[in-house]
Amino acid sequence: MNYQSGFANEFASEAIPGVLPAGQNSPQRVAHGLYAEQLSGTAFTAPRHENRRSWLYRIRPAAMHKPFVQMAHTTFHNRFDETPATPNQLRWDPWQLPEAPTDFLDSLVTIAGNGSAAEQAGVGIHVYAANHSMEGRYFYDADGELLIVPQQGRLRIATELGVLEVAPLEIALIPRGVRFRVELLDAAARGYMVENFGALLRLPDAGPIGANSMALPRDFLAPHAAYEDLEGDFELVAKFQGALWQADIGHSPLDVVAWHGNYAPCKYDLTRYNTVGSISVDHPDPSIFTVLTSPSDTHGTANMDFVIFPPRWLVAEHTFRPPYFHRNVASEFMGLIEGAYDAKVGGFAPGGMSLHNCMSGHGPDAASFEKASAADTGKPDHLANTMAFMFETRKVIRPTAQALAAPQLQQNYYECWQGIRKHFDPSRA
Repeated sequence: MNYQSGFANEFASEAIPGVLPAGQNSPQRVAHGLYAEQLSGTAFTAPRHENRRSWLYRIRPAAMHKPFVQMAHTTFHNRFDETPATPNQLRWDPWQLPEAPTDFLDSLVTIAGNGSAAEQAGVGIHVYAANHSMEGRYFYDADGELLIVPQQGRLRIATELGVLEVAPLEIALIPRGVRFRVELLDAAARGYMVENFGALLRLPDAGPIGANSMALPRDFLAPHAAYEDLEGDFELVAKFQGALWQADIGHSPLDVVAWHGNYAPCKYDLTRYNTVGSISVDHPDPSIFTVLTSPSDTHGTANMDFVIFPPRWLVAEHTFRPPYFHRNVASEFMGLIEGAYDAKVGGFAPGGMSLHNCMSGHGPDAASFEKASAADTGKPDHLANTMAFMFETRKVIRPTAQALAAPQLQQNYYECWQGIRKHFDPSRA
């Protein structure tokens, strides 16, 4: 696939040369009989550096479909008040791949979340495990933007603004309201998805770290325009205020022939992240691994951060190298894409996930602590073939009833810390 580089930059793309109008977004007549339509991701009056919108030149306006009808409750929702939030550490095994034909949309299972689309704050955290492409149906999310993190199997995400192909170790960001269809490029696919109800995700300010580390704007790739001119009996599914709605539509909504603007889907290769670490002693804060952030109304406190723990060298001397024991005011939802996580010896498998809520103690398990305490820190240690990630939020993350009742929930997760030995001896230096 061909892509254009940059994150939140102004793009211009056309599948047929000469479609984009010169000097006027919505002329009286658009070339080739197309319709001009603006898609706004922020308020019209948002500051220029934060304003996101794109102009679409399409075969039919997005308004052309039958009325929406609310669908029956599914496993994909925003019901975060079904059970009391728990301070217990939680961990799940990987979600099982289905046997019956199941597409991306039908496979979505909501694990946890907080806030709501109505308050325009918080997140929904979901998993998918599919074995079938979306056929004759399209989806958009009016509640939030979607960050898709594949763990197994490649996806072809056909959107209004073009096509993204994403594989494990890549991510896809689909803006709120953009219509799309997910096709599987392998027999099955599994992964994670976070739904961001708050401020749009963006690159974090790097401060003293400077301009050349962490995630770089040029590595975020937006698609070139590609359109479908298809008529038939199709289904358009919308997520609106926590519920799914279904409408009949007589054509493919992916009929944008050209577009320009800065509100567009994009992809990013996690292996391009320029990791920063300590070369002396002790730990920088894990915020140095932030790929994207959704700011909140409190300066320096995110509605959500997307953080990764990629392959890296550990070289700091005379210090405990794995993640230390900690309790945070923020809440952490963690997943594993491949390999092993250096703070857990077993039980945290690729495709699995864990939840450590506000002020719940966590850190390395007993075996990892003993191993790291005895390590020779005079020698560098290369953490290879690993990729873990974290959705971190300012609000308590509330697991759903279906996640707490799932057979994947590990009932004995707490036991990984029970073997930690007492070493205290006041007579020993």
